[in-house]
Amino acid sequence: MIIGLLTIEIIIPLSASLKDKRMTLNSIRDRVRKKFNVSIAEVDYMDKWQRSLIAVAAVSAKKSFIEEILNKVFQLLDSDMSFEIIKYNFEYR
Repeated sequence: MIIGLLTIEIIIPLSASLKDKRMTLNSIRDRVRKKFNVSIAEVDYMDKWQRSLIAVAAVSAKKSFIEEILNKVFQLLDSDMSFEIIKYNFEYR
């Protein structure tokens, strides 16, 4: 069993409140969950209006499958113009 983890730190420049941030994060979460069978959650900076750390996790027997899924998730999020990716990291265990 292989576990893949993608962490993405983002800035949401148009967010003026935690409500704006929550709307953006809900949109991200819904799109990723609908398109891919992965877990996704905000894991840090919950009290910041314009900053968030998102974690995406997937489990499979094949590392290549997890790499493919997490790369597709990253590409989807990287193409979104409502926020900017600051840092990202892929981990496999």
